[in-house]
Amino acid sequence: MSSRRALKAVLIDLSGTLHIEDTAVAGAQEALSRLRQASVAIKFVTNTTKESKRILLERLQRLNFDLQEKEIFTSLTAARSLLEQKQHRPLLLVDDSALEDFTGIDTSDPNAVVIGLAPDHFNYETMNKAFRMVLDGAPLIAIHKARYYKRKDGLALGPGPFVTGLEFATDRKATVVGKPEETFFTQALADLGCCASEAVMIGDDARDDVGGAQNAGMLGILVKTGKYREGDEHKITPPPHLTCSSFPDAVGHILQNLL
Repeated sequence: MSSRRALKAVLIDLSGTLHIEDTAVAGAQEALSRLRQASVAIKFVTNTTKESKRILLERLQRLNFDLQEKEIFTSLTAARSLLEQKQHRPLLLVDDSALEDFTGIDTSDPNAVVIGLAPDHFNYETMNKAFRMVLDGAPLIAIHKARYYKRKDGLALGPGPFVTGLEFATDRKATVVGKPEETFFTQALADLGCCASEAVMIGDDARDDVGGAQNAGMLGILVKTGKYREGDEHKITPPPHLTCSSFPDAVGHILQNLL
C-alpha cells in the first residue's frame, strides 16, 4: 500500500497497544484523539477474553480513552455469533467476568467446547472433561490461540497452549474465531463499510495482529509495547509495513504518510 492509496479505516488492538491492564501506554489517549480528527473510521479489535465488552469499556474509559461500546469488536462477539449460527450448547472455558457476553446462550447438556483465557478453569478436572467431549465428537472452538499476553507483572500464558494441548490429545483441530483468522478481520471491516485494501491494523502481536491483518489484505503496524519481544518483526512473512516504538508513533506515521 503506497502513500497514495486511499486509507479509510484503522483497526486498533487494545491490550498491549493502548493499555496494559489499568495503565495506559504513554501518550495513547492524545494519539487516539489526533487520529479521530482525520478522515478515517476507527475500530478497536481485541482477542481479550478475560472480561466482557462492558467491563473492558469501563476500564478504558477510566483511563480516559475516548471510545464507545459499538466501536469495540471482540473475539467473544465472534465466538457468540458462531455458537448462535451452529446452535451449539457450549462448555464455556472463559473467565467468569466474560460470561455476560454469552447471556442467553444455552449451556445445558453441552455439545461443544469453547476455550478463551480462563486461568481459574484450567485445571485437570475441567480440561479432562473438555478432552472427553472433544474425543467423543464435540467441536473444539478456540476464541483465540494467543501464546501469551502482557500483564503488569510480566508475560503470562494465553489460551493457545491449552487449546494446543487438547488438539494434541484428541488429534482434532480447533476452529479459531479471533485474530489472526481472516474472517475476524473481515467481520470487523464489514461494520465500517470498507475492504481490507483500504485499512491498516496496529497491534503488539506480530502473528495475530500484524500477520493476520496482512494475510487478510491489510497493512500491519507492529508496536514495541505490550507482548512485543525483540525480533518479533522477523517472525512473519511478509514483515510488518512498519515496526515502531508505540501507538503514538504509529498514529504519526499514518497521519504523515498514509492519508
